[in-house]
Amino acid sequence: MSVLLAGPAVAMDSGQAEWAQTYDSVARLSVTRSTTPLLSPRTLSATEQAIEQYRRIVANGGWGRVPGAAGSLKLGASGPAVAALRKRLIVTGDLDPAATTSGVYDSYVEAAVRRFQARHGLIETGVVNQSTLDAMNVPADYRLKQLETNIVRLRSFSANLGDRFVTANIPAALVETVENDTVATRHIAGVGKIDRQSPVMQTRALDVDFNPYWTVPASIIRKDLIPKMQQDPNYLRDNHIHIFDKNNQEVQPEQINWHSLEATNYRFREDPSTENSLGVVRININNPYGVYMHDTPAKGVFGDDFRFVSSGCMRLQNVRDYVAWLLKNQPGWDRDRIDATIASGERLDVKIEPPVNVYWVYITAWGTPEGVVQFREDIYQRDGFSPTAARAAPAPTSAVRAQAERFDAAPDDQ
Repeated sequence: MSVLLAGPAVAMDSGQAEWAQTYDSVARLSVTRSTTPLLSPRTLSATEQAIEQYRRIVANGGWGRVPGAAGSLKLGASGPAVAALRKRLIVTGDLDPAATTSGVYDSYVEAAVRRFQARHGLIETGVVNQSTLDAMNVPADYRLKQLETNIVRLRSFSANLGDRFVTANIPAALVETVENDTVATRHIAGVGKIDRQSPVMQTRALDVDFNPYWTVPASIIRKDLIPKMQQDPNYLRDNHIHIFDKNNQEVQPEQINWHSLEATNYRFREDPSTENSLGVVRININNPYGVYMHDTPAKGVFGDDFRFVSSGCMRLQNVRDYVAWLLKNQPGWDRDRIDATIASGERLDVKIEPPVNVYWVYITAWGTPEGVVQFREDIYQRDGFSPTAARAAPAPTSAVRAQAERFDAAPDDQ
């Protein structure tokens, strides 16, 4: 995953960016953008090395728990909890033991916490909040099991995936485009809720729908739309959603009994607009689950640690850059044309020629050639550990955070 540390950006020859550290003595521990794809022989090799590293950590006794209340460990703090935090960060290489011997939560510890947060897909605040504390207190043997489980998944993608392809890593809520074994773009994503999971699959991106309508799937009508109409009878009109019967005749909301399942007999369609549930563009991918990738009017989700907010589809940050990459080999479809089409409000569907391979994968731990070991929460509980191992790792409190209220596109069978 591409993760950055807070600070001023400096350009790199690769065209990517690195966030400079404030203190030169810890600059070598910064987590920089990598151009290595998640699904690549280099990542596979780096993960094998990470397994050996964590086997050594486990053999040496792992790491101790970090005590203290969330938010109390921050710049300027001192005491036994800070000492325990320092030891924890040194074990996994996030803090250089030679950087300082101070017993205070100083700038070196803050930078190390940012690095730890970056490696775990958390917002790099430099403060040990609840999500960070939970991640730090996951036992070393649990992390080793994650790496050993995911090396099998990575090996299954060791064959040729194509010169141009897309990888969507569900636990990381991150999408990357790959060309000639190099990451071209990365996009933070919003993916399926725990009870409406995004599927693992291998498919192809077929076409791009500009300024799309959104037809509400039956599952969303049952789970979300009916309850919303019971709470607010103006919900459909406020959100520009129209109702049609089997003869394609428009029906008024007052004609439906919202305290029954009568609404499931009708078709609900939201008008194109910048506030449409799909945003201004939808990317169709061939699959039996009825899911796809799309823009969203709710951009705030991309700034959260917890981005499991949809009903199975994937919302993409900077979706226009993603579409520009998908259509880059088609004459006339540069970024200016894409922006102009969206601005026009015109309904337009464009086929992707040739279709692009798309891989939705479930990878919760991996290594990078830069020597960084990445971990993500096993949000769907698919790593398959024994109950004993699962109990050893406390469930992150982020998993119970409130879900986004605005409903999203979903498969018909969810």
